[in-house]
Amino acid sequence: MKKILLLSDTHGHIDDRILHYAKEADELWHAGDIGSLEVTDKLEAVKPLKAVYGNIDNAEIRKEFPLNNRFMCEDIDVWITHIGGYPGRYSPAVKEEIRKNPPKIFISGHSHILKVMNDKNLNLLHMNPGAAGKQGFHKKRTMLRFKIDGKNISDLEVIELE
Repeated sequence: MKKILLLSDTHGHIDDRILHYAKEADELWHAGDIGSLEVTDKLEAVKPLKAVYGNIDNAEIRKEFPLNNRFMCEDIDVWITHIGGYPGRYSPAVKEEIRKNPPKIFISGHSHILKVMNDKNLNLLHMNPGAAGKQGFHKKRTMLRFKIDGKNISDLEVIELE
């Protein structure tokens, strides 16, 4: 079993609240717009990190992290990208591949809008953790945490940051 903390759109911001929740997880997943390698350095100092770069990220971050990160966690196929859209409105960059070979969990960031949706057509769970950073139009800073045990996804929680 793995406890996952999912965050996105930090835009260079990392604080003790984020790190508090990071310490409780087994793995940290970041869905892009990291903003500064200081963010990922601090996260990686706490727990293993899987991340992608976002549209605001510079060349240094793009060298460190991929545009897409597809991997297995336990028995779950996971795909993280920054600009991915959501069920019924996937980004043109991922639309064809997601239809041909859908993951079990599809994660994107970018919108700063927390959203968790089932795609019944593709039998996948879409997650967008909202934004953990302070930059942007969002009113609440949010992250998601959940557990993966074999083929099961459970205990999904929204974390609202002060």
